[in-house]
Amino acid sequence: MKLWRWCGHLRQRRYSPAEKCGFCAIALAALVLFLFFCRPGLTPRLAMLAILPLALFVAACLLSPFFAGSSFFLPVISRGKSGRPWVSLTFDDGPHAVSTPLLLNFLRRHGLAATFFVNGDKARHLPHLVRQMAEDGHTIGNHSTKHDNFLMFRGSKKVMAEIGDTQNILAELGIATKIFRPPIGIITPRYTMAMADFGLTMVTFRRRPRDLGNRRIKGLAAAILADIRGDDILLLHDAPPRQATIAAWLAELEALVTGIHERDLAIVPLDGLLGEKLMEMREIDANL
Repeated sequence: MKLWRWCGHLRQRRYSPAEKCGFCAIALAALVLFLFFCRPGLTPRLAMLAILPLALFVAACLLSPFFAGSSFFLPVISRGKSGRPWVSLTFDDGPHAVSTPLLLNFLRRHGLAATFFVNGDKARHLPHLVRQMAEDGHTIGNHSTKHDNFLMFRGSKKVMAEIGDTQNILAELGIATKIFRPPIGIITPRYTMAMADFGLTMVTFRRRPRDLGNRRIKGLAAAILADIRGDDILLLHDAPPRQATIAAWLAELEALVTGIHERDLAIVPLDGLLGEKLMEMREIDANL
């Protein structure tokens, strides 16, 4: 009976492209070996062909994590689906005591709503800034607790703890987010269980300036504007610049916003771009 239920579960579950490719690769390799052993007259080189589908599958598994829009291992959203000339701004790695207030003022002045993928540790130490984000109408997402650059290769318990802790920290601030962005944008099967257990959707991006976490500010706006189109999710960072002044960083953001409008694109909240509510809020404790 248990075996029958297990087989039923396998029939009902949705397999990822990676799993389907893996099954096909094994089947093709087995077929080649079957033909070789059943027909002794065939050249031994035919048996070597069994390696080809397996090698292609391994190559796909190794390369896929480095494509932010790849849904090879699990569902990933990297672009909107509005069909409108809209784009969304997203900021990773905050909040920061110096840069976040200035960024919030900048967005407020322009009447813009963005999405902040925050780190749990920083949110715990700067809860008033997370609260201000929410009060200003911004969406808040989960970006892990400590921003471990190798989180995608850690064990399942570590991944669950990093994502779960941030969910709990945000919950204490009255925020129930439905979106997660992995550190440095690399996606592996390690995230599958956490996405399912916490009811999260993996959201990455299509355009980024390769600013190395605001270490490289010069040309930030131009890098994004060089190839921008409707439904793009734009990746930026909410951190003090390392090799430039904050004034230079804000000037690049100003140039970016101006350039987006000059291309007849509108900046909208991520909810509008994806067509669904991405964050729920309850009353936040005023003593925080």
